Amino acid sequence: MGAADPATVRRTVEAVWRIEAARIVAVVARLTGDVSLAEEIAQDALVVALEQWPRDGVPDDPGPWLLATARHRAIDQIRRRQNYAAKLRLVATDVVETDDGGYDAVLDEGRIGDDLLRLIFTVCHPSLPAESRVALTLRLLGGLTTAEIARAFLVPEPTMAARITRAKKAVGGVEFGLPPAASLGPRVASVLATVYLIFNEGYAATGGSSWARPELASEALRLGRLLQGLLPREAEVHGLAALMELQASRLPARQDASGSPVLLPDQDRRRWDRLLIRRGLAALSLAASLGGGAYTVQAEIAACHARARSHADTDWERVAALYEVLFHLRPSPVLRVNQAVAYGMAGDPARGLALVDAVAGEKSLRDYPQLPAVRGDLLARLGRAADARAAFALAASLTRNDAERSLYAARAEGH
Repeated sequence: MGAADPATVRRTVEAVWRIEAARIVAVVARLTGDVSLAEEIAQDALVVALEQWPRDGVPDDPGPWLLATARHRAIDQIRRRQNYAAKLRLVATDVVETDDGGYDAVLDEGRIGDDLLRLIFTVCHPSLPAESRVALTLRLLGGLTTAEIARAFLVPEPTMAARITRAKKAVGGVEFGLPPAASLGPRVASVLATVYLIFNEGYAATGGSSWARPELASEALRLGRLLQGLLPREAEVHGLAALMELQASRLPARQDASGSPVLLPDQDRRRWDRLLIRRGLAALSLAASLGGGAYTVQAEIAACHARARSHADTDWERVAALYEVLFHLRPSPVLRVNQAVAYGMAGDPARGLALVDAVAGEKSLRDYPQLPAVRGDLLARLGRAADARAAFALAASLTRNDAERSLYAARAEGH
């Protein structure tokens, strides 16, 4: 190793950190039993890398180097504690001092996989508010900085820093470990819901100027693939992975060169990512073979789009039927809105409009811009131009996303 260009080294450190952060925090959390302390120690290891690598060069195995540095700092912390003897006995099977500073048992891939799973279940504990779970997941499992998370969710950095601090305090009361078998189902559901919240914000941003935030969608995909490796027999893990892969395949075609939204009927399907579609269909097949559930049904709907050669070729009758199945698995008025779209596309806009009007009074849809947008499309298909114009204008007034607002305003002017 030798001295290297500082800017190049910093980029390398940041890339390695993004990949290894979750593993490092997970291992240190096992040693210390404290997720917040584990992140501090992991950050210390990152600082050491930023200090030493420009001078000494990047190690041949940068990930294990960071992990070993964090582990040794964790051991030092334990030793400083008043009850260090008891703590050292607890971790004696994990920490084996060697003359050459080797990485011994702490680098066992199977054990690190268990540590990652413990970290995921701790951070995504269902007792934590959804925004806390999302922030901590991106911070500890995604390796994102506070500034990056703040930008993604359009809040000032101090606001996000305070949110993460509160979340860390909350997670401090959660035992670091896997839930008992009887509690596994609800905890898996919380983990999957957290990852899907991240993906949805990346796929269709709720606010700001961008129609989508691909970097958030990519983080969710990475977490989904990680979960597939850690929980290979959980059908809905594969179902969610399939759903995200298939939806993410459309991201390149969802915006034009200027960043303006491109709706599904107008998308150039040649720009859809075929590799993501293949991955999604493979995950869907596995999920279905294991039993599946609501995420698997949603993935089946996404697969209807992925398999169709064109928008007109989509089996909209099947899409509508799948939404009916999904509604019985996980009732939600939003699903009725989506089902109404399918009916409209299948050539029965009157049936779709009746469905939308039936849920229009739901409190949860009061500020939901997609409801009047869908209603506007169905009214336009029925030739009711004035009513459609009013509906699109309402949708434009409700959305907090600038690109979406422009889209709805343009559709209002077009009727």
